[in-house]
Amino acid sequence: MWYIITIVIVLVLVSLRQINQYEKGVKFTMGRYTGIMEPGWRIVIPIFQAYRNVDMRVKAVDVPDQKAITRDNVSVTVNAVIYYKVSSAEKAIIEVEDFFYAISQYAQTTMRNIVGEVSLDELLAGREKIADRIREIVDKETDAWGLKVNNVELKDVFLPDNMERTIAKQAEAEREKRAVIINSEGELAAAENMARAAEKLSAVPGALHLRTLQSINDISSDQSNTIVFTVPLEIVKALSGFKKDQ
Repeated sequence: MWYIITIVIVLVLVSLRQINQYEKGVKFTMGRYTGIMEPGWRIVIPIFQAYRNVDMRVKAVDVPDQKAITRDNVSVTVNAVIYYKVSSAEKAIIEVEDFFYAISQYAQTTMRNIVGEVSLDELLAGREKIADRIREIVDKETDAWGLKVNNVELKDVFLPDNMERTIAKQAEAEREKRAVIINSEGELAAAENMARAAEKLSAVPGALHLRTLQSINDISSDQSNTIVFTVPLEIVKALSGFKKDQ
């Protein structure tokens, strides 16, 4: 009796399998898929049954550097990272031999194809849009493998040295252009303000003389300045008329 109990206990212990909280077990009975084992301790009968653990957590696939040619014939090197998770454990085991390797290879091919469809300017300015396009294509294809692509990020875009110098010169020329435009707009605004000020001063009798006296007062505060004062023509005429009357 004790021998039977001991044998049963040994068989149970040998048959116990642990499925962690972040895993699911795909069970096969005599080579056929028979169900999913949830986290916890589960019985797997030796010889007759087998199982595969599948990690259900989000995984990151580092897509290595890929050389591609843009639509405007510029050679670039890009790399990316793909975040995905297993949505169907049985499909990930049954439908594809190595889903980690498969999604990495498919992502590389897709990235080269998408980069070849856009120009260099579109690649540099719309990295998020391109990454989202890659995610859509990879997610659609890998859905049959039981995978769900959450996000794709383009990490780096490497350009040839001569192209980097060309872009740097173009950016510098653009900055100089904006500086000239801003400076000219400032000069135009200053000229317009001065014209309006002169118009108002000339419209009010004596206003120009008062402005002249104010300027002289401001300059005279510094003793190192030499002031050359030009008497307005109206005053000269008034003084000459005064002498004739004498």
